[in-house]
Amino acid sequence: MYNAAGKRPFTVFLITAVSSSTLCNGGRAVTFPLLEARALTCERDQRVLFEHLDLRVEAGEMVQVAGPNGSGKTSLLRLLAGLMSPTAGEVQWRGRAVTAQRHSMARELVWIGHRAGLKELLSPEENLAWWSALHHPAARRSIGEALDAVGLRGFEDVPCYMLSAGQQRRVALARLYLAPSSLWLLDEPFTALDRDAVEQLEAHLAIHCERGGLVVFTTHHRLEKQPSRYRQLDLAAWAA
Repeated sequence: MYNAAGKRPFTVFLITAVSSSTLCNGGRAVTFPLLEARALTCERDQRVLFEHLDLRVEAGEMVQVAGPNGSGKTSLLRLLAGLMSPTAGEVQWRGRAVTAQRHSMARELVWIGHRAGLKELLSPEENLAWWSALHHPAARRSIGEALDAVGLRGFEDVPCYMLSAGQQRRVALARLYLAPSSLWLLDEPFTALDRDAVEQLEAHLAIHCERGGLVVFTTHHRLEKQPSRYRQLDLAAWAA
C-alpha cells in the first residue's frame, strides 16, 4: 500500500522497552536507565579521545553524537555496543555491564557501522539471512519485506559487489526491519543515501523512538525529522 505521495509507508515493530529498568537490592527497588555510560575514558593509539564521559539514555530517546573528526564518535558507539572495552569506566544495559551480557544484549541491539558490513560475493537476501541467523534468528519480518521497505525489491539475488554504494547501504539498513530490537547504534547511517532514502530513514528512526526504542547515532547530516526526545552529545565537552 502506498500513500498519496506514491511512497510506501514505513512499518515498524512495537518496541516493548520501558523507560527504565528496576532491580531489587535488599528489598529496595533500584531504578536505572536502559543504557548508561559511567565515567568512560577511551584511549586509542596512546591518545586519549575523551575521558570521564557520562551518558544516560532512556526508552524513546534519540541521541546524536557530535564532535570533530578524531574526537571518538565511532569509538563511543563501539563501546556502547560492547564491541570494545573502555580504558576506564563502564557501560551498562538494563543495569548490567555490557561486557557480561554480550550474547543476550545482541538480541536487543542493531549495530550498523560506517561500513555496510556486507559479504560482497553474497546477494542482499543471502547477506540478511546470514546476519539474521547470527544475531536475530527469531526475526519476524521476511527478508523480502525488509528489502522492499528499503526500496530494493528486485535486487534480492544480485551480488552486492554489483550494487552502488547507496544500494549497499540500504541492504545494511534493512536490518532495522528484520527484528524488534530496542537499541539501534548507527554510525553515519545517511552516508551514500539519496534524498528520498534519507527522508525515509529519518522517519523510520523517529517512529522507532516514538514507539519506545532508543537510537544513538553519528551523522554530519542535519535532521529534518526529529522525535520529541532528541538531543545532542558533543564529545568536545569530554576531550582530554
